[in-house]
Amino acid sequence: MNAKLRRQARARKRKMLHRIDPAQWSGASPMITPPKIGYELAGKQQAIAAGGIGAMLQLAKQLGLRGEINRSIRLLKVHLPYDEADHVLNIALNLLAGGDCLDHLEDRRCDEAYLNAVDAERVPDPTTAGDFCRRFDTVDVHYLMAAYNRIREKAWKQQPAEFFDCAMIEADGTQVETSAEKKQGIGINYKGQWGYHPLVVTLANTREPLFIANRSGNRPSHEHAAFYFDLAVERCRDAGFRKVVLRGDTDFALTESFDRWDGDGVEFVFGVDAMPNLVKIAEKLPESAWKRLTRRRASKQPSASSRAKRGRFKQQVVVENGYRNKKLAGERIAEFDYQPGKCGRAYRVVVLQKEVHLTRGQERLFDTEEPVYFFYITNVAKSTKPTRQVVIDANARCNQENNIAQLKQCALRAPLNDLVSNWAYMVIASLAWNLKVWAGLMIKPSGRPEQKAEQAAVKSGLIHMDFTTFRDRVLMVPAQVIRRGRSLVYRLLSYRPSVDALLLIHNNTRRPLRC
Repeated sequence: MNAKLRRQARARKRKMLHRIDPAQWSGASPMITPPKIGYELAGKQQAIAAGGIGAMLQLAKQLGLRGEINRSIRLLKVHLPYDEADHVLNIALNLLAGGDCLDHLEDRRCDEAYLNAVDAERVPDPTTAGDFCRRFDTVDVHYLMAAYNRIREKAWKQQPAEFFDCAMIEADGTQVETSAEKKQGIGINYKGQWGYHPLVVTLANTREPLFIANRSGNRPSHEHAAFYFDLAVERCRDAGFRKVVLRGDTDFALTESFDRWDGDGVEFVFGVDAMPNLVKIAEKLPESAWKRLTRRRASKQPSASSRAKRGRFKQQVVVENGYRNKKLAGERIAEFDYQPGKCGRAYRVVVLQKEVHLTRGQERLFDTEEPVYFFYITNVAKSTKPTRQVVIDANARCNQENNIAQLKQCALRAPLNDLVSNWAYMVIASLAWNLKVWAGLMIKPSGRPEQKAEQAAVKSGLIHMDFTTFRDRVLMVPAQVIRRGRSLVYRLLSYRPSVDALLLIHNNTRRPLRC
């Protein structure tokens, strides 16, 4: 950002911190005592609630998003007045500007200030947006995902060399529930939930959804997973990643693909069901093969400002009421070689044994009759990754559940009437989440060492930030929209610390891209 804007931001920050400093309290109480309220309608001044939307538009322009989308999908015979990119951006920007569904597009198209902010005479209404999604077929959806992946490669190229050390690719399925009776392709799962069952393949490094595949609600989680794993591996290798690792739970241990992945140099760590033959092998292991798993991660040293630990009130209720309770007493790990039936060679299997005690109130009843086993299969040699690290890496894929939960806040919804159109909507709406990640990736820390460290922290925070937190904290800053010559100016009408992140995004999206 320029020197003037930097000085203004610092001055506003000092003023804000002085105002909320407890030492500066005037002694007034209570605090929330509004005077008489009145309303007026402004004449020429216009403002929007989502003042950060301009930075997202600048980001999309810098990455060439419009041109890439229009080259990838051709769904409209005539562009009167919208082209394909208009429809895609309209849905994504609606979610970034505070909307939650297609119906909220009506609020955007009737907001004069919003139309001026995106420099549009008008934007598609909900009915037109729904009609656009219904024009997709399966091939078009794949073309759109390919366009997103070509765009994300531009953002990846702006990263330092160590970014390409390893690509961690994860997959999982989730249920998108709907009670509507006239949605083609819905099904009922084993829990009795009606809806769709999309597969999400994610780059764990940045939490980006590389592929989304919508399926009927009664389909297994692993269906088509090998196909999308292969596409993701190819995409990451083309982008320059030196190593690719696949992770997933027991449903994604696709043994028929293990030999092919291993021969192609792809590493994998998958959970395996505790099948009777694996349990028998684990039970026959000598005692010397087992090692105690003391802790999963390094313990943090308490700082001077750290708070005291709070009491475990749930456990207290369990003890007082004499409920039966299973308590983990210890964990042990071991490993052995095992050749699945569909594989031509043996792979390394790590087994985690959990010792569980059963208690009632404060009295210990007995140990569980049989130890609880968890199995993980990998093609990584022990010299490269020790046994304990395999368990830690396998459990780290649980963050995929958090990624899916975030996508459900914006993309994983089913507002339309058939499987493919809902699939198209999911992919289109995932652009909102992608723009959030790309905004963080585009930040290139610069300046003095302390400034670099601060900007690197902001970058990491944006990449891993929840969607609604990003939208409410970074984008939802009221701004006056002013047209000056051939440019639009967003004059921010309020200040809070998250404005610094917005200004940092804007500053970095104006820099030329690294080819």
